Amino acid sequence: MTGAVRHFLDHNAGAPLLPAARARMIEVLDLAGNPSSVHAEGRAARAVVEQARAEIAALCGTRPDRVLFTSGGSESNAWMLHQARGHQTRGHQAAVGRLAVSAVEHDSVLAAAPDAPRIPVDDQGVVHPHAVAAVLDQLPDGGAGALVAVMAVNNETGVIQPVAEIAALVHARGGRVACDAVQAAGRLDLGTLCGAVDFLSLSAHKIGGPKGVGVLVAGPEIEPVALIPGGQEYRRRGGTENLAGIAGFGAAAAVLHATDRAAEALRLAALRDRIQAALADAAPDVLFPGRDAAFGRVANTLSVVLPGIAAETQVMRMDLAGVAVSAGSACSSGKVAASPVLAAMGLGDLASQALRVSLGAGSTADDAEAFIAAWCRMAARRNRAAAE
Repeated sequence: MTGAVRHFLDHNAGAPLLPAARARMIEVLDLAGNPSSVHAEGRAARAVVEQARAEIAALCGTRPDRVLFTSGGSESNAWMLHQARGHQTRGHQAAVGRLAVSAVEHDSVLAAAPDAPRIPVDDQGVVHPHAVAAVLDQLPDGGAGALVAVMAVNNETGVIQPVAEIAALVHARGGRVACDAVQAAGRLDLGTLCGAVDFLSLSAHKIGGPKGVGVLVAGPEIEPVALIPGGQEYRRRGGTENLAGIAGFGAAAAVLHATDRAAEALRLAALRDRIQAALADAAPDVLFPGRDAAFGRVANTLSVVLPGIAAETQVMRMDLAGVAVSAGSACSSGKVAASPVLAAMGLGDLASQALRVSLGAGSTADDAEAFIAAWCRMAARRNRAAAE
């Protein structure tokens, strides 16, 4: 298919590298110094790290010393869950040891906490505060000292969770909140999120930065327990910093911080709604999980269930038509299994028959129309087969 036109509608799996991020990475690749060294070369490398830290802090509305670099969103999520083994507040140790996670978390959270109580969701995928309270009621002391993991935006459906309300409830009971905000960057106000929760995770390649770098953002009163001991990152995470990756992340964060988020959301919502309306006209039995979520969806994400065709088959047919989409999370879409997110929403067998369409900065009306045409051909083929 060399030279064929491709339409990339899988931005939630990873956005294309921004020119500003690429340029910044190339600029620092030849720096010889280790950021931990005190000589001139080391100080130059350290300056790169601290500039990026400041750029990401500005995006998050927090202090730079609260931004801690990791290898990506999955490590950041693992580091957040590690806090269930204990955290420090203002220099003194506070035991936690209890963990509860929502049923629609990313696989990096669900797999890392297989025995933790699951907080159920409604049929639109929303984690309601009363459901959190019910789970905490089953924990010792009503959840005092517990760590509750609730993502800001679901990566498959785009459903927005009431994180601030949940955090207020958890904090009132003496617990802490860990928030996977990987899909929220550029779509929700990260400053508001950071102000509400105790730990927050981000990933560079979701916002046009490079793959293999992320951050854990810690609340102002929190001293995270190290997952990887060592002297780097204020002695909170060991390992020499990924200088080029960090530089690219900072550059991407700066671009995102300068973007008119409201205008971009309107543009992407128009494309998403055009797709949704066309698909509903072509196949009346199509479902859009999360469409009626109580707190809405982010503008760029659409989950589409076409009954009767396995998700993997749908992905392959779209790919052959030149359209890149996924069957749920990119971290698990290679597995022949139903989406645990959609299963938690009560979709049953339909949880294995869904596509995820995710738009981004480079998405155009032509991309949307290409997907619509390919999907409608697939639906018509299904209808003909059913009629025979």
